[in-house]
Amino acid sequence: MPLHKDDVKSVGGYKLVDRLGSGGMGVVYRGRSRSGREVAVKVVHAQYAEDPVFRTRFRQEIEAVRKVSGAFTAPVVDADPEAVRPWMATQYVPGLSLADRIRERGALRDTELRQLALGLVEALRDIHRAGVVHRDLKPANVLLAEDGPRVIDFGISRAAENHNTLTETGQMIGTPPFMSPEQLTDARTVGPASDVFALGALLVFSATGRGPFDADSPYLTAFRVVHDAPVLDGVAPPLRAILERCLTKEAAHRPELDELAKEFADTLPEADASDTMTLRREAPRIVEETSGGLGPADVRESPARTRRGRRVRPLLVTAGTAGAVALGLLWYITIGPGFPDGSASGSSSAGASRWAAVPAGWQPWQTTVGKTAPRGETKPLGGIGRTPGEVICQRYEDAVYCAGTEVLPVRLDGRTGKTVWRSSLASADAGKTMKNEFTLLGVQDGAVIVRHLARPDDATDSTITVVAIDVDSGDQRWVRPVNDTSVDTAMSGGLVLTTDRSGRLVTARDPRSGADRWTVQMPAHRYCMFPTAGSGLYAHCVPTDGSKESQVLVLNRNDGSVARRLKVPAQSGLLGVVDGRLAFVVGGTGTTTMLQNLTFDTILLVDPATGAASLTKLAKTYEGSVALAADTLWIAGPSGQVSAVSPLTGTDLWQTRTGAEGSGRPTYDARTRTVYIVSISGRVAALDARKGMLLWETGAYAEQLASGEVTKSGVQPYGGALIANTPDGTVFSLDPAHPGRNPG
Repeated sequence: MPLHKDDVKSVGGYKLVDRLGSGGMGVVYRGRSRSGREVAVKVVHAQYAEDPVFRTRFRQEIEAVRKVSGAFTAPVVDADPEAVRPWMATQYVPGLSLADRIRERGALRDTELRQLALGLVEALRDIHRAGVVHRDLKPANVLLAEDGPRVIDFGISRAAENHNTLTETGQMIGTPPFMSPEQLTDARTVGPASDVFALGALLVFSATGRGPFDADSPYLTAFRVVHDAPVLDGVAPPLRAILERCLTKEAAHRPELDELAKEFADTLPEADASDTMTLRREAPRIVEETSGGLGPADVRESPARTRRGRRVRPLLVTAGTAGAVALGLLWYITIGPGFPDGSASGSSSAGASRWAAVPAGWQPWQTTVGKTAPRGETKPLGGIGRTPGEVICQRYEDAVYCAGTEVLPVRLDGRTGKTVWRSSLASADAGKTMKNEFTLLGVQDGAVIVRHLARPDDATDSTITVVAIDVDSGDQRWVRPVNDTSVDTAMSGGLVLTTDRSGRLVTARDPRSGADRWTVQMPAHRYCMFPTAGSGLYAHCVPTDGSKESQVLVLNRNDGSVARRLKVPAQSGLLGVVDGRLAFVVGGTGTTTMLQNLTFDTILLVDPATGAASLTKLAKTYEGSVALAADTLWIAGPSGQVSAVSPLTGTDLWQTRTGAEGSGRPTYDARTRTVYIVSISGRVAALDARKGMLLWETGAYAEQLASGEVTKSGVQPYGGALIANTPDGTVFSLDPAHPGRNPG
């Protein structure tokens, strides 16, 4: 980055060429000596230069780095801790941080992992031989030079035998996903084994793209470090056993570095001639400071750190607890969206050809469904008992339409997020308080179709109508009363499907005019739904009388006639069409018909023309929300794990952990071959559909977490952009090529 106009031009005889980054404690510059040698110059912020405690700490950092002189650390070239603004110059390492490398190209391969693991073991061996404990080994503090990794940033290190540090007041310092349990519970016991724990966590991150204790908040992460077993999904068995020992809670039971060097050398394959030094081929990248010290680490401006103008709060854990409070100057926690070091998990250079151009005039945005509207009902519903929730949104052309519990239907501009109109559909009855539930069924032919349930607080009776709203004006186009106790009111195949007052006769209507197309009677003792599956029209009727079979009616879209009746298990849900056959998830538990919160291990394939059926037993039991696209099952687990499974063979294609816990059904984008999920907290993750590589992940965007059984969050492509929403009514739009850009 270029120098700022108020930056000094030289320090200690070193000409400052440009900025490498800045953080809470100071600025890191790229400098050049008179002989032309390049160095990284760390300069303390002026306000901290007046703090004698901080000056002492900075002297300790300089002393620690000077003690360490191994091949895999960046040595001190020059320093002046007594200057008006203390500074230190270290060797300049042109290369990516490990965080950058994994963000841009995904998890390391075995040969790359071998080079990294053995290099870090050597680095830690040199550090510990010098009597120093690093205490903040993390991806941002590992630079990938041409001749191997370099460990940097000794800002919070200390002498192994010295327990009277500046922070020894019950206050812990470090980065929670890579801190040892003893750092969080009793700093007096921290020693070289703490760095071994951090090494284990860092190598899990390098092998999978996720840390072994990752969670949505630093507080929960710290709790998991102290109390929970590490999550090592995706780590190969031989390496997994080694890393499990590194991550044991008891420091005395962790392996020694010499032992680790031998085990890594025996376990991880050596590179062949075609794969030699893959880690070294990266172009130099600018890195930014993030830790409490002034080392060049990599943390970018990201949604979790900057949205609504808030900084991430520091974390303090008192001895013997996993509680957290602010620590002030000594430690700025470095957790951001996607990666534990705070860097945004995406990169504009990561597969730039993958992403399409965003729509003209589009910009990142964030809003809620409660904003003031210029047309229609200007204000959202309010009053006692009116808590917004379970918001569903759908993109149609250049707009987003949303509705929910106590949330009137609204139209948002897809390019800017501005509210265009809010429909006036709320019911009122002689001063009684009414509860209103609006369910967005779909948008078709210029009409927004909404199911509206209105119920007075003092009565059990309710009225249910289906309403069509004009997409341009927000005015009502038509309305029909329905009785959907036996049939689910729905949109499918471009038709609005409503019931009469008996609840048995289904009428297909034109979305724009509401005109009748045809009417068909549903079977008795069944609750019928109309899931979308390929180009066909199907009624999936599950038993209400204890029967063990459901019926699937294959309907003629033109006249509603029943072409065939298929029998499937009662506990089943229609996923879609694969290889010309209907695919059902069967057995297990959960909301089978909604395809969310499921536990299942079998797929049923049925030929809609003949009724011929076959079962596919999956490789294991899966849990989560599931979608079928591109002849693949995409499963989002409750803990953020995403799985790709073949519905034809049951083969597990890949599994990847993300931080998007509690996600709704995955979204597959055929144009970019990308799978997206968004958690209930608004954390979006993008994965390569072919290999499962985590491309990027954002921070949480939801204004608040919804409670109870709620419809899950959703994400939809909009040209080259994405639009996502959460159940609390937060809606935002991102550029997948630049996911770290903060929505306004």
